[in-house]
Amino acid sequence: MTGTLDAQVLKAAATWYVQLTACPPSAHQQQAWQAWLAQSSAHAQAWARVEKLQQQLGSLPTDVALPTLVGVRARRRAVLKTLVLLLAAGGTGWGTLELEPVQARMAQHRTATGQRKHWQLADGSQLDLNTDSAVDVHYNDSVRALHLIRGEILIQTAADSLGRPFIVHTPQGSVRALGTRFSVRSEAGSTEVHVMEHAVELRPLADTSRVLRLESGQQAHFDRQRVSAPSALPAGADAWTRGMLMVVDGRLADVLDEIGRYRTGILHYSPAVANVRVSGAFRLDDSDTLLQNLSRSLPIRVRYLTRYWVRVEAV
Repeated sequence: MTGTLDAQVLKAAATWYVQLTACPPSAHQQQAWQAWLAQSSAHAQAWARVEKLQQQLGSLPTDVALPTLVGVRARRRAVLKTLVLLLAAGGTGWGTLELEPVQARMAQHRTATGQRKHWQLADGSQLDLNTDSAVDVHYNDSVRALHLIRGEILIQTAADSLGRPFIVHTPQGSVRALGTRFSVRSEAGSTEVHVMEHAVELRPLADTSRVLRLESGQQAHFDRQRVSAPSALPAGADAWTRGMLMVVDGRLADVLDEIGRYRTGILHYSPAVANVRVSGAFRLDDSDTLLQNLSRSLPIRVRYLTRYWVRVEAV
């Protein structure tokens, strides 16, 4: 029956999703939602599809899941978009309903949300992939090239007997290694580079003649047109390779955004907690425990609407 749920039932599930996500639900709303779930097995199946969709996609599209939807029209559009996704999920099956590009799914090396992996490449270079990342490796007689499709990698280059350059390409440009250890992260139209040893050269895609040399202990980011000025590398920039997140007087909003990369589902937070200051070393492999520990030391509370749907609020 899951594949043939009535559209009206799915629309009701979509409406509940938007209502509960748009703002922190009251006790009355949660009770009404639970009562709706208990009314019939069809309601329970429709809601299971919502949760399955969250798990499969990591989260629903940003404009659907925003906690600040204002006005009847905005919420109506969000309901319709969610309904389209739920109908598509029933008609095409979960295996084909993915937002991840085909290129990422077919990449030589990739990780799922929450995974980290390590490889030794053919030339002896070391490659680490962070959560939800994908990269292709293309070596030939003249160049050692990596194509970072999405996510984050860390490279420790090895000396090459053929003298071939080592270059990482991203959708925004390229990073040329100069005998080095460095990380590259590509997301939201920008590439961020951290250099732990020696140096690299950054070139934006639209102007490859514009080259920025980045030295050990520096970081910078670039898009297709521009490269930022270098700045000091934060402490623990490579801690993710050890399953750790290092924070020194950081904004809670930035910490939660980072934690969200390692969780399947939705992690929302109230604007009231965004600027709370955080310091510490946190293990990334158990984000639920991490959030619990933050709630014990900070003036926040963590609310679980479902396993894949979490909101952080001020106490």
